[in-house]
Amino acid sequence: MGTLNFKFAIVSDLHIALPHTIWNHPKRFHLVEVGIPALELILERLSGLDLDFLLLPGDLTQHGEPENHAWLGKRLAQLPYPTYTIPGNHDVPSLLANDTSIAWADFPHYYHHCGYENPEKLYYTREILPGVRLIALNSNQFDEAGKQQGCLDEEQFGWLETVLAEAEEELLLVMVHHNVIEHVPGQSRSPMGRRYMLDNAPRLLSMLRSARVQLVFTGHLHAQDIAYDRGIYDITTGSLVSYPHPYRVLEFRTDSGGQSWLQIESGRVESLPDWPELNQVSREWMGDRSHPFMMRLLTEAPLNLSLEEAEPLVPSLRYFWANIANGDAQFEFPHFPPTARRFIESFSATDGEGNLAAIDNHVTLKLSRQPSRIKSKI
Repeated sequence: MGTLNFKFAIVSDLHIALPHTIWNHPKRFHLVEVGIPALELILERLSGLDLDFLLLPGDLTQHGEPENHAWLGKRLAQLPYPTYTIPGNHDVPSLLANDTSIAWADFPHYYHHCGYENPEKLYYTREILPGVRLIALNSNQFDEAGKQQGCLDEEQFGWLETVLAEAEEELLLVMVHHNVIEHVPGQSRSPMGRRYMLDNAPRLLSMLRSARVQLVFTGHLHAQDIAYDRGIYDITTGSLVSYPHPYRVLEFRTDSGGQSWLQIESGRVESLPDWPELNQVSREWMGDRSHPFMMRLLTEAPLNLSLEEAEPLVPSLRYFWANIANGDAQFEFPHFPPTARRFIESFSATDGEGNLAAIDNHVTLKLSRQPSRIKSKI
């Protein structure tokens, strides 16, 4: 692989919505009104960093509107560095085009300059720098009834097997919208959490481990979190239009002895001209809408509290998800019943040994040394 040194940024779940396309709903969590000005502010900040590329891990638009895709595609084409996109569930909510959304198969046509040289597929691979290969996956599929699913299809798995087998002296970076490693306790088993997980994540992870892939970049969860499992980091980035309106700047470096690190720094959009107290407003916005969410968390598996048991606890959890979304959350609820206390406090950020630690926003990951790859079937 040689000595690699490069810098890139991640902005996730933009939910771009031109003003005349914005729709309102009393339970809407996303402040889509700030998407465009927040993106412009971040792009201004990134302009002086000499980036090698930018990753956008899906949910680029509010609900797949053609106008919003067209606006973003045009804006990304103006950037001085390459940008690579993948679709999120909001970008292709329908298999076929309807009154408000593009068709599933239309997505690459809006982002042909963002990795999609072949408009016939919603996934791709590119050598984005000498010795660095991006594998961009599409985790949005539809069942026979037309219901959207978060998974990879068989054709994509077959393609991926070939790509991994042919990659030799390259650093492989994988980008996919849905999470592949749990970012909150029991995420893959929870009725609330598993919708953010790739349905066939274990199969994908097995393939990636065999190819010695260490870095996967995801979105969808709207939280700043870095999860690790048996050699693979799943680095998920919070949403541009949800508290705390984050983005990441990452620097990969390799020393003369072949040891590699990934330094991660996270920024925030704390205010905008029309939103001088954006972070405070969006934190309260999330808190105002937290009650149904927290009731479900307490009354569904694994806690299964009764409504009478859960209701007195909910006011203390007004900012629970906001704190998780911010990353590096530390929870203490000594007044909760023991079982509920253990469960809620288990959402605190911890290191690999279970110790409380700030691991989600500003951290340097020491990567495993990689033996040379040999072309062979996985």
